[in-house]
Amino acid sequence: MQIIEDKIFDNIDFTKAVFEKAEYESCEFIQCNFLQVDLSNTVFINCTFKNCDLSLAKVHQVLLRDIKFLDCKLAGWQFSDINSFGLSVSFDRCVLTNASFYSTPLKNSKFKEVLLKDVDFTSADLTGSVFDQCDFTNAIFDQTNLEKVDLRTSFNYSIDITKNKVKKSKHSKATLLKEALANRIKRKQGELDHIS
Repeated sequence: MQIIEDKIFDNIDFTKAVFEKAEYESCEFIQCNFLQVDLSNTVFINCTFKNCDLSLAKVHQVLLRDIKFLDCKLAGWQFSDINSFGLSVSFDRCVLTNASFYSTPLKNSKFKEVLLKDVDFTSADLTGSVFDQCDFTNAIFDQTNLEKVDLRTSFNYSIDITKNKVKKSKHSKATLLKEALANRIKRKQGELDHIS
């Protein structure tokens, strides 16, 4: 596989131009269009993506090590398909709607101002990750490891503590009160269903 180092790719539409499958090291992708592009088996190490649309890209066995996504769209990404060896990513002001992190190891990852609407975190390992001002509308947490995760400034999430690992995770007081009330209502409904 060819190695491409220290190169800047600026304003390239890879839906029209050929995307070369290679090992990209210390490269920068600025305002590039990767919409539905096949990135399978590509290696990215210490790269930055700025203002790129990577929505619905095919990411089978893509390797992402020390990658920064800034102001990017990654809608529909199947992180469960990528090569998880050495996976290290951060997201800043990105859109990841309808993405799947099913069984993805994302320890100590950073998410800042990210739209995570309808994202599936089932069985993901998010240990020690920080979610700063992220919107989790309709996100799914099931058998997810959320130990030591910081969610204090994030919103619109619902986590069933009986189905997820949440030891030492951090939440806002308002969210904790909302979750406690929701769990109390569920218990009451269960009691009423049992009586009828």
